[in-house]
Amino acid sequence: MRTLVLAVVSWLGWMAAASAPPAPPRTWRLDYYHTGSATAEIFSVDRVVVEPLPWAGNPAHPVDTSNLGKYHFEVVEAAGGRVLYSRGFSSVFGEWETTAEAKAVSRTFHESLRFPEPSGPVRIVLEKRDAGNRFREAWSTTVDPADMFVDRATRKAPARLLALEQHGDPAAKVDLLMLGDGYTAAEAEKFERDARRLLEVLFSTSPFRERRDDFNVWGLCPPAPDSGISRPSTGVHRRTPLGTSYDAFGSERYVLTFDNRALREIAAHAPYDAVEILVNGQTYGGGGIFGQYATVAADSLWAPYIFVHEFGHHFAALADEYYASDVAYLPAAARVEPWEPNATALLDPATLKWGDLVTPGTPLPTPWHKDAFERHARDVQAKRRALRAAGRPEAEMDALFRVQREEETRLLHGEHGPLVVGAFEGAHYEALGYYRPQADCIMFTRNDVPFCAVCRRAIAAVIDLQTRPAPSR
Repeated sequence: MRTLVLAVVSWLGWMAAASAPPAPPRTWRLDYYHTGSATAEIFSVDRVVVEPLPWAGNPAHPVDTSNLGKYHFEVVEAAGGRVLYSRGFSSVFGEWETTAEAKAVSRTFHESLRFPEPSGPVRIVLEKRDAGNRFREAWSTTVDPADMFVDRATRKAPARLLALEQHGDPAAKVDLLMLGDGYTAAEAEKFERDARRLLEVLFSTSPFRERRDDFNVWGLCPPAPDSGISRPSTGVHRRTPLGTSYDAFGSERYVLTFDNRALREIAAHAPYDAVEILVNGQTYGGGGIFGQYATVAADSLWAPYIFVHEFGHHFAALADEYYASDVAYLPAAARVEPWEPNATALLDPATLKWGDLVTPGTPLPTPWHKDAFERHARDVQAKRRALRAAGRPEAEMDALFRVQREEETRLLHGEHGPLVVGAFEGAHYEALGYYRPQADCIMFTRNDVPFCAVCRRAIAAVIDLQTRPAPSR
């Protein structure tokens, strides 16, 4: 009898091993330098790194067909030419090159491409959109797993990894990594409270609310020597683990990190498909770059809105729909159809990319109280600049934003209502020539409104890419 039991146990063990899915590959990362100006670009390899954790991406969708991002990269089999993996993304350089500074000087930015471990030599092909928004090859390099210079060193985790929410295997979920910057060791519990508070905001917003079980959420907060982050416009400079700072590109509310190497070294100690950086600060600020990361000042009164808005940029490549605020970017030289899903040049209303969602009977373009909105916006921006120039308390800025929200709600929720889908002129930082799907949206104002129907669909498509099985043939 004992022999029979042992045989059955052995057989069951063999069957379990035979039916178990193969172990996921390791995570590889190509770090490179991106140098240039408004008119030139040069790429050069920094290093190839093997990260400490297995690949957490969805193996059912290795090739990205979403057509999102200013850039796109492919991992191509060197021997057979087969595309093993691809993703679209945007970058800090891609934004900076549209600023006035890029017309006068050159700068270098550090960037990374992450992909599952290849079994043999591969060619990494990086593409960029041309003037017509078509992808063209900009650079390529070879990665060979047998290269002795591939960095396989082990590194100590910078902090304890928090499992804020777990709903399943990382390979079948969207893994969202919440990173803290500007939190001292004594503020670690504050970081966790801030992360959990903002997560509840995200998961109370459609379509994230309905898809909460498709996410795992992790938290990591390397201790900073001082509380808070840099704000150069006020003479405040901090050395923080992630290097985040206000005043990116000279915009006082724009929070970015230019220390990509530090960011990737820290983030490598968690599974992640998306990264949200919570900065320990009260001043209004945040940022979001598709496929890179998003940021939010966790203690700002407007943190709930900023968090969701900027995450929309980072996660689903949503365009800014506002156009009446000061930005660092120069106007586009020509009107071409934007690649972002929620903005259009409306070159041909009959082929509007969200035409299937347009409310029946809605004219294209769609009239709205545009003149009155712009008059009010100009007044708010003048007051805003005056408050910052005078160094007034943040509470006065918050009060101004409350008044702005009340007036905008009155103007935007009138003629067609906020739920009508059409083509409303004013979007993509420009008053003329670009259009947004609805009168109001999280990507347009700080008003208490949801994502528009077009944005919700775009977000859901990215969630599907990272969680759904491959389509049946």
